[in-house]
Amino acid sequence: MPTARVHLAYDGTDFTGWAVQPGKRSVEGELKSAIEQISGQTPTLYVAGRTDRGVHAQDQVVSHPGEVVGAEALNSVLPPDIAVTQSFSAPGFDARSDATSRAYRYRVIVSRIRPVDSRRTALWHPKPVDVDILHACAAMLPGKRNMTAFTPPQTHHVWFDRDIITARWSVEETHEGLQLDFLIEAVSFMRHMNRILVGTMLETARGVSTVEHFESLVAGKPRAEAGATAFAKGLTMLGVGYGEPVLS
Repeated sequence: MPTARVHLAYDGTDFTGWAVQPGKRSVEGELKSAIEQISGQTPTLYVAGRTDRGVHAQDQVVSHPGEVVGAEALNSVLPPDIAVTQSFSAPGFDARSDATSRAYRYRVIVSRIRPVDSRRTALWHPKPVDVDILHACAAMLPGKRNMTAFTPPQTHHVWFDRDIITARWSVEETHEGLQLDFLIEAVSFMRHMNRILVGTMLETARGVSTVEHFESLVAGKPRAEAGATAFAKGLTMLGVGYGEPVLS
């Protein structure tokens, strides 16, 4: 059977997440409905990374058995907060099992005045932070790390080690304030992992905790010892690696 590969971007603000949930609006549900409407197929969708409620994507990757439905045709029936950027034939391709890494960005705007332009895609942080401490925390992450502290204790995960390829902060002055982007790429992630990492690093950079304590967290401390979970809206999936990393 032929296989289609689909790349898409979406604003996750008004979705319950990727996965279909009865009575709720999901990215998977909208894409599946569009494919059915155009082609008559009822596809099973395989996604590279399931995003949670309110999380965005710049380059999500999906595969499904069946004939290719063109990007323009899909976009003609999709809602304005989803766009298919590519749709093409990829025999034997599985978006999830073939993926070798996933990359995300978490955006923070540090400013006394709340941002308007990025209000749906960034966390507003009105208090100053020590950027050097953010860099120090991120530098501790690459490698195989026990991330128990960075996922809720009520979880389906049974293995808490994660291979982190890249983790760093970028800093830029913008018209809205100091823009802090946390960039991370790993083979796989756990639920809320990136958001808890960001919440904990921001607390550390405000002096609520110490860099030494953060270092102990990536060695397998319990969730209760880490910081707050940052809001979902700041998180965006940047892309998926298939043999090559997304972030340079």
